[in-house]
Amino acid sequence: MHVNDERDQLIDRISTTQRDLGRLITRHHHSPLFDSNLTMRQLKVVLLLSCQDSASGQDLAHHLGVGLATVTGIVDRLVAHGLVTRREDPHDRRVRRIQLTPRGRALTEQISDAGLADFRRLLQRLDTPTLHDLAAVLAKLHTAAGALATGH
Repeated sequence: MHVNDERDQLIDRISTTQRDLGRLITRHHHSPLFDSNLTMRQLKVVLLLSCQDSASGQDLAHHLGVGLATVTGIVDRLVAHGLVTRREDPHDRRVRRIQLTPRGRALTEQISDAGLADFRRLLQRLDTPTLHDLAAVLAKLHTAAGALATGH
């Protein structure tokens, strides 16, 4: 077997296992994600904003692959839900910055905390040597993700 074929097969197997794990965990857990009544695009905006202090409508339109008018409607509904606010950009008064409200930040933390709790319950079922191995692999994944994010 060629090295690249073996790597591709392993990557496929890992990807399939990760997807299946997500499905198993989701099937047996009720997440705040499902209680939010947000559309997929609204949720994407909330999650994007959870990773940064604020974003312009143009930034959000770019990330979502939609027009500014669509983003305006999405943001209007998120404002009505009390999850985001608009404010004037201090560097350019023509630009409105969108940011999470405390309620929006709380929602993203609840979603994240629920996922982490599920992951911890899963990890508690593993023996200590396996946890050591997993910690080493995750450290390598973290390094690779950092390099990918910085373009190295």
